[in-house]
Amino acid sequence: MTAEFDPRDFTPRADELAGRVIAITGPTQGVGRAVALACAKHGANVILVGRSVPRLEAVHGEIEAAGGEALIAPLDLEKAVAEGYDTLAAAMLERFGRLDGLLHNASILGAMSPIEHYDVPTWVRVMHVNVTAAFALTQVLLPALKQSKDASVVFTSSSVGRVGRAFWGAYATSKFAIEGLSQVLAAEMENISAIRVNALNPGPARTQMRMQAYPSVNPASMPAPETLVNPYLALLGPASHGITGRSFDAQHL
Repeated sequence: MTAEFDPRDFTPRADELAGRVIAITGPTQGVGRAVALACAKHGANVILVGRSVPRLEAVHGEIEAAGGEALIAPLDLEKAVAEGYDTLAAAMLERFGRLDGLLHNASILGAMSPIEHYDVPTWVRVMHVNVTAAFALTQVLLPALKQSKDASVVFTSSSVGRVGRAFWGAYATSKFAIEGLSQVLAAEMENISAIRVNALNPGPARTQMRMQAYPSVNPASMPAPETLVNPYLALLGPASHGITGRSFDAQHL
């Protein structure tokens, strides 16, 4: 694979992810749900990690109805303690023996507010869900990822995590941290494991979070999450073998 690799130009084969075990956080709506369905469609056994069991079961049902394989793994990233993370990791390793892909998609927006007036508890909550929980989950799943011959970790980034923008507060700061976490982990895993680590900015999409941030924008003017899945499949599957420590965009903007 060359330095010209661009996941936006990728078209997956029908069996692109056949045999792979892929865990996705925030899989019950928006981009996370679309990617979970796409991974299953292309052959992956998908582990759905989220806090709402009824919503997880709904996506699980969609996947199975389409002939795919999925497993729900309830975990509240805001409230979970060490035992919850350890239990999930142990169950995953016992069931599958390895993990081939991990997509950190779950995040919260927090408040759109100037730093001068930003609510401190909200700041702490956003940083915990968006950064600390992603770090903790990655850490406990590293043993399973190391058992894979070709593992991929993908962190969801944002344009405001590359260039700061007024009023985006904790969310933008958390995405800067995610970019850094991705780079640090990639450097640590390179040459000592088969784990590659990258970040991916989905860009504007027809999601609940986007409408929360831009309530005056017409949802129909933004791409549906289902149209953005191919770059995720590229990074989670064999197409990105050898690509690590990079940050990509899912759209040509």
